[in-house]
Amino acid sequence: MRPAIRSAVTSDLEALVALDQICFGDPAWSAESWGAEFARLGTDRVVLVADEGDPVGYVVLLVPPVTEDPVELLRIAVSPAERRTGVGGQLMTAALQRCAGRTVLLEVAAGNKSAGALYRGFGFGEISRRRGYYAGGEDAVIMQWQEQHRLERVDE
Repeated sequence: MRPAIRSAVTSDLEALVALDQICFGDPAWSAESWGAEFARLGTDRVVLVADEGDPVGYVVLLVPPVTEDPVELLRIAVSPAERRTGVGGQLMTAALQRCAGRTVLLEVAAGNKSAGALYRGFGFGEISRRRGYYAGGEDAVIMQWQEQHRLERVDE
């Protein structure tokens, strides 16, 4: 059974904090940071979750009200048990559908090959780098998606 992709609700907050910790460890967002994201739902934040009874993945978007401003994909994560099952692709598809007609930017660690491949598969291209941005000196790769470059992709 494939998870349902839906908008996050307040009752998801605790599960998303826990999932973020599992997926990111020390760089995970704090409960307070997640609370701030939820406080902005409906203004300039969209949080989508992949739900199989409990959230198994999520994506967080910053969607400025001015349509000429780019959308930022702030965070995407999938539970380790659900990786390589298409959940990440489902979340990306849903997120990009929410961004129809807009430019989307994201940042990814240069060494995160699986995330980079996912993004390139959806038509993102590298536009810039922040040299030595991450702990340990790893570069941050800035990627951009524009709807006209969108690939007709379902899931892997």
